Order: sequence, then C-alpha cells, then structure tokens
Amino acid sequence: MSRTATQPKQSQTSARTYKGAEIMVEYLIKEKVPYLFGVCGHGNVGFLDAAAAASDRIKTISTHHEQSAGYMADAYYKVKHEPVATFTSCGPGSCNLVIALANAMMDSSAYLAITGNVPTTQFNRMPFQETGRFYQGDFPSVIRPYVKRSFQPTRAEMVPLAMKQAFGLLRTGRPGPVNIDVPLDVFQEETSLPVPNPDPVVYQRSPGDPEGLRKALQRLLEAQRPVILCGQGVLLSEASDELLEFIRVVRIPVVTSPNGKGAIDEDHDMALGPIGRNGTYAANEATKNADVMLALGCSFDDRTTSAWIEGYTLQIPPTMLIQVDIDPVEIGRNYPTEIGIIGDAKGALTALTTMAREKLGSGTKSYADWTARLSEATSLWDDYQGKFAQSEATPVRPERLMHALSRVVPENAIFATDVGVHHNWVVQLWKSRRPRHLLQSWGFAAMGYATSGILGAKLAQPDSPAVAVVGDGSFLMTPHILATAVEYDIPAVWVVWNNHGYCSIRDLQLGLFKTGELATSFTKERTGALQSPDFAMLARSFGVEGTRVERPADLEGAIDTAIKSNKPYLVEVVVDREIRPVGTGTWVLPPLPHPEPNFLKLARGT
Repeated sequence: MSRTATQPKQSQTSARTYKGAEIMVEYLIKEKVPYLFGVCGHGNVGFLDAAAAASDRIKTISTHHEQSAGYMADAYYKVKHEPVATFTSCGPGSCNLVIALANAMMDSSAYLAITGNVPTTQFNRMPFQETGRFYQGDFPSVIRPYVKRSFQPTRAEMVPLAMKQAFGLLRTGRPGPVNIDVPLDVFQEETSLPVPNPDPVVYQRSPGDPEGLRKALQRLLEAQRPVILCGQGVLLSEASDELLEFIRVVRIPVVTSPNGKGAIDEDHDMALGPIGRNGTYAANEATKNADVMLALGCSFDDRTTSAWIEGYTLQIPPTMLIQVDIDPVEIGRNYPTEIGIIGDAKGALTALTTMAREKLGSGTKSYADWTARLSEATSLWDDYQGKFAQSEATPVRPERLMHALSRVVPENAIFATDVGVHHNWVVQLWKSRRPRHLLQSWGFAAMGYATSGILGAKLAQPDSPAVAVVGDGSFLMTPHILATAVEYDIPAVWVVWNNHGYCSIRDLQLGLFKTGELATSFTKERTGALQSPDFAMLARSFGVEGTRVERPADLEGAIDTAIKSNKPYLVEVVVDREIRPVGTGTWVLPPLPHPEPNFLKLARGT
C-alpha cells in the first residue's frame, strides 16, 4: 500500500514520519483551510501528491493562470476574513503570481502562497527554472516587497515551524500575504516531527491609549463641524456595528475612503459617501470644511485625498486630525496629527462609545447646522446624477448602467469591480449597503482582479449571488477564468463594460496632451474602426451563457436573468466611451497640471 497523508509511514521503531508536503497539507487542514488555488508544475508535484491524498478534506481548484489563483485567494479573504492557500511552481509559475501578491499586500489581504522551487541538491547549478544567478534558489527575493515574509525550509524538519510562523504572521496586525518557498526535495523528504497544532488566533482589539481617546472624544464634542473618515481598517477590524453605536450617541457625519466603502450603509442618514477624486460632492465638502476629523484605519493615499492638494478634499491643518490606526507607520505619514492613537478601530470605537455615554448620560450630541449644510450638498448631488440614471440614450450612459445594477443586484450579493474607468463610476455611484459588499483592487489597481477574484468571493460566501463589473480591457487580462467557473461549477456573473479601450488612460491622454491618443483604444490599425471581441460568443465558447446589451431598456432584464440563472453568465454592455465621471476632487501626476473639479459648474449650469 502506498503511503498517503492519512497513512504515514511507520519506521522500525514505530515513529511516525511525514513527508514535508504532507506536513503542509495536514497543517492547512488543521487551520481549517478549505481550498487550494493554483497551477501545477514540476516544482510542486510533490505538494500536489499530498493534496490529492487529502482531497476529501481540502479541495484543490486548478486555474489557468497563477495570477487568477492569487486573485481568488485575495477575494476569498476579503469576503470571509479567513485565509486560503495558493500553489505555484518554480520559474514562470511563481513569477505569474507576483502581481496578485502585490495586489493583496497593498490592500492588506492575506493568504499563504506556497511556491515550489528546484531541489536543494541542484542549487547553484542553474537547473531548469532556478532563480539563482545572484543567490541560489532565490525566488523569495523576487517577491520581497510584496509579502510580509518569505520562509524557505531547506529540510523537512524546518517545515512545521515555517507553517506555524507563516500562519501566525499573515493574519496578525495588518494582514498580508506570506510566502513559503519549498524546494522539491523538501516536499518529498521525511521527518519524524509531528504535524503541529495551530496556535490560538491572536485578535488585536486594543483600543489604544485611554488618555488619547478621552482627549479625542473631548475634541469631537467641542467641534462645530466634525466628521468621521473610515478607511479599509474599519472593514478589516469588522467595526461597522461599533461605528453605528458611536454615531447613535454622537451624531457625527461619516465619510469613507474609496477603499473603505461598506464601512457604513451608504443609505444611512449620517453617511455621505466616499471622498477623493471620484468621491461625492457632500463627502468632499464635509472633509475640506471640517474643524475636527476622526480618521479610522485610513492611509490617506493620493486618490483618497485629491493627491494631497490642499482645499480639494482636505485641509489639515486647519482641520484638527485625530488618527487611529493599528499600523504605527500610518500615524502622521501624510498629515500632521493632533492626536495619534495606535489601536484597533473596533476597540477604539467601543471605548469612545462608552466614554461618550458616561459623559452625555442618556442624551446624544448632534450638530444640526452642520448636518443640514451637508444635507443640502447631498441633495444637489442626487438631483444632478438623477437626470442621467433614466437615460435611454445609446450607447448606454454609464449612469444608466449603474442605475440598472443598483435596481437588480440583490442586497445580499457580492459586488466586485475590476480596474479601469468603470471603477471610477462604481466608486462614485454604487451605494455599498454593508461591509464586504463591494470588492475592489485599490492600492495596486491590478487589472483582472475582479474578473478572476469573483470566483474566490463566491466560494467564500456561496449562498450570495456574485456579480463582477469588469471593463473590456480588464476582462481580457484573465478571460480564462470562465473555463475555471465551468469546470468547478461556480456561479458568477460578469458584466463586461465595453467601451473599446483603456479609457481611463485614454482620457488622461486627451486631457493632458495635445498629441492625441495612442495605444489606449481598441481599433483596427488599417481603418481606425473600434474593435473588440464578441464577448457573448467568447463566453459561449467556454461553456458560459452570454448575451450582449445595446439598448438601455434591456439592461435590467439581462442582468436579472443572469443572476437568477445561478450559473456562470456573461452580460456584455456597450457603454458610451465619451462620458466621463464628474469631478468633485482632483488628482495629479507631477509635473503635469491637475484638473479642476467641474461638478458645481455642471450642476448649476454655469
């Protein structure tokens, strides 16, 4: 009988032995990891052998590109806040994973990346696919900026500790991907060391310095125009309920960073939407006119802050900044803080609520003049956008497509957006109703993220519909994900936003340069005519149902049919490429000039 992960070899002294790969698989099972996403290769066949032996306890899903496996693992974590693992082979296999690792690192998403390497007995001999001209077996150097840490066990005895340390690190503090790079012989070598038991998960819920929190609450209560800014840290901390409790007592308006959308129901009466280049008018008005701002888990990146240009989204100072973050590096990184608190958003909000109730008794604190002013800004914004939501123009207006999605996509659905100009529209117009309702690639803006990641999201939350809005450019980065959806019967809907090009970059070219556009529209070189695949036919060639929509009147019906089919389904929508998102903030690429916001001019017809 051949030895498997469930039937370890017995030595003459009856000591149990395990192959390195068996220890890894058994440890993943002990950590309750349900899935392995990846692509086979000669460098990881030893790992796959152990995974096959345990296939009744951990499911392997083979993708058609390693990047897709990483995106799926990333999205799985964002939905469920539990990590899975990827597997890739040496050389190009693991190099194909780098973009997905960078994407997860930039957005604080966690998974274990198991990368195969050449046998240690061949180190320094430049065997097939070794990364080793500077240092032997040196794949970890390839991904050094994009993981929290790499482990490279060179003996089977090193595997148990590496697995425990990797899991402890990837989800502790600020989450992020961790790599374990394993030479082929280490997968196969045996050790008498046992499979370790996982350590208890460490939940860091420290609210931060109590004195700092007391001072922060006092500043907020004394303010005339306070605002709460929620970044992705609120989502990672699962602090939305605590946020609602706090604003029940202290009625402060709430805005989010674009990557923090979902921290509060955007239909809540205190919610103003996202800030920044493509934020709402009311949200940017709130943050640039606030006298005190409580920022929770926000890194103040350039697209969130209108590229740090004073007066467009923020003015710090004179706005007094209270910054709470679990990562000390973020405190004061981009703006001076009046009060900086190293702490967890959930813990900090709980403490602030307790302190506020002690101070206010059974009463509440409100800011009537300030909220009324912001309510007027919201009304102006809604009136302007509402004019286009019902448009029957063809090609379909972006606002009309977003309106159709808001009407048809169920509230319990997972809604993901890929990268491109459509992403800007989603940030601006999609109302997130709950935490982890919207998935996006923010910090690294990796194209193909939602196209592939929607399958990982669906596996993380199988009872919810899963809808990805993807540009034609981003979809063509990883269209092979359709094959994976069919092979593993994973229901998902792709709404392909077809504007025949990389139109976010096309718009930059047209807005900043006089030469015109180049390499940003999808055209036939000979005639200049717009060109794109027949996406519906492409989908059908993979075994996915597909349909094309050109008329606004057909939008809701097509999307609703796709969702209710409960199977892989693609809806292509031809969208007007000449309509740009309205500007309420700005963005800059120095030394190029930044555009001025145009919302008020358009809204007032001046």
